[in-house]
Amino acid sequence: MGRVGTDVAKEAADVILTDDNFATIVTSVEEGRRIYDNILKAIQFLLSSNIGEIVVLFFAIMLAPVFAKWFNISDVSAITPLLAIHILWVNLVTDSLPALALAVDPAEKNIMNRKPRNNSKGIFSGGMIYRVIYQGILIGTITLLAFIIGLSSSEGLPEAERLDIAQTMAFTVLALSELVHVFNVRNNKESIFKTGIFNNSKLLLAIGVSATLVLVILFVPALRDIFSIAKLPKENIIETVLLVLSPLVIVEILKLFKINTLKDEE
Repeated sequence: MGRVGTDVAKEAADVILTDDNFATIVTSVEEGRRIYDNILKAIQFLLSSNIGEIVVLFFAIMLAPVFAKWFNISDVSAITPLLAIHILWVNLVTDSLPALALAVDPAEKNIMNRKPRNNSKGIFSGGMIYRVIYQGILIGTITLLAFIIGLSSSEGLPEAERLDIAQTMAFTVLALSELVHVFNVRNNKESIFKTGIFNNSKLLLAIGVSATLVLVILFVPALRDIFSIAKLPKENIIETVLLVLSPLVIVEILKLFKINTLKDEE
């Protein structure tokens, strides 16, 4: 006890209760578990998003000669789905605000029903690596698919304009799909529709601000020039929206069949 305990007892103790209330121990354990969970959420979100960027760039470079042949593009070196400024924007602006907002995510309902965590296991034990990798591949795949759709749907246009449209689709899908993906990491077992979408106002605000900044780039002509963004054709909007929402739909299906936590018990 912090108030009535002797100095000798406090020096020998592992835990000192400053308010002399044993219920504080339960509250502290719950808060500690919530903080640890939120750290894992932020790590999973950021790493899976970054792996997605690596995947799309790697395969775009490897398949550039194939794309050049398919879509009759003479300059193979110009076939890149993302420019450096696009990657910097996604990493520094789009991802950072939601990752910070995950720190104040509320505790899961069953957080105190869990067994104590094994201190010998690190944060990348169990299913963490599995989820980071497959979700990163998922984001990278849909971004690359957006780039391919952009190239294929703009045939007949000048080569440079076709590449700009394809890059615009890739950038839009990558940036907005990562904002959608943040809902996947909030709970790896339960559906987001069960745990609640609106119970973290700061996260919703962060997503709203990040999405607004992306849309400003897409619709303001001066910013489009700076970011080498083309005006997205109307016929590609539905495809873009479907690709943006696909990470949430796919991960929700995997949660339903418990595939999202496949490696947790290992």
